Amino acid sequence: MSNAKNQALALNVRLKPSESSAHPHATNYTNVAVAQGIAYLDFGFIEPSLLAAIAKAPKDGQAGPKGLDGHLVTRVAMGVDVLARLHQQIQHVLVGLRDARQPKPKV
Repeated sequence: MSNAKNQALALNVRLKPSESSAHPHATNYTNVAVAQGIAYLDFGFIEPSLLAAIAKAPKDGQAGPKGLDGHLVTRVAMGVDVLARLHQQIQHVLVGLRDARQPKPKV
């Protein structure tokens, strides 16, 4: 008898957009926090001109800000097990991107 808990099942899943999810949202900031076995992923947006000004401040001899305001685009809550699967999927994508960028050896 095999242990079914450790086996992944590949399925074709099609998610139909709801009205609020029909269009992609731009984010350039993320934060992950875990509380009581639930991972909270915050996706936000910080104005690029503000980020550029912060990066430029030390070069101009100015102190950077103590904090900054951005816009919360969305918050996603998921179990830690789902977070682990998301991590595996992201790793798979990043490895594929890295491999695609590496030049193929000439034979």
